Amino acid sequence: MIDPAILLTYAVIVLGFVFIPGPATLLTVARATTSGTTVGIATGAGITAGDFLHTIMAVVGISAIIATSATLFTIVKFLGAGYLVYLGVKAIFDKSPVDLGQGRVPITAPQAFRQAILAEVLNPKTALFFLAFLPQFVAPEKGHVVVQLTILGVVFALIGFFSTIVYSVVAGGLGNFLRRNPAVLRWQNKCVGCIYCALGLRLALQER
Repeated sequence: MIDPAILLTYAVIVLGFVFIPGPATLLTVARATTSGTTVGIATGAGITAGDFLHTIMAVVGISAIIATSATLFTIVKFLGAGYLVYLGVKAIFDKSPVDLGQGRVPITAPQAFRQAILAEVLNPKTALFFLAFLPQFVAPEKGHVVVQLTILGVVFALIGFFSTIVYSVVAGGLGNFLRRNPAVLRWQNKCVGCIYCALGLRLALQER
């Protein structure tokens, strides 16, 4: 079992880490701003589910395979980048009406959840992060390394979900304010699309 002091130290480090704006934060904020707090939280939940899957991959060794295979890393990287760019282009050219008051939003919570899972799972950098970060807090002498890795991954995912909830609430409130301006309403999807495209290009250009 993990030493309580180590687990507390780990939780504090993760708490500081997840509140530093990164790709997951940008995706969450973009969705919450355009489609409301609920959709933002659904995006965060999808990212959390993706992190659970990355934990499983780290435990069973799939992340290690991705880390050691340049070809597999490149394939996963470009799949993830292509998916983000696809979402971005789709948002840029989306002509559907936006009216939160009538329940019409650019994307629903279930759609945001599914898209966030796929975007997170197809990010090989996250897989490598879990593979490199989690083992630093594992103490083999405490036994059951697999259990320790699983606990660490779950704690990371849950703290990350907490951070996305905070960002969703703040961004959702800001979005409600901005949507009172018709000009903002017309351009917000394009801004979100640009964010997704930028994240996709960033991922495509990353090296192991």
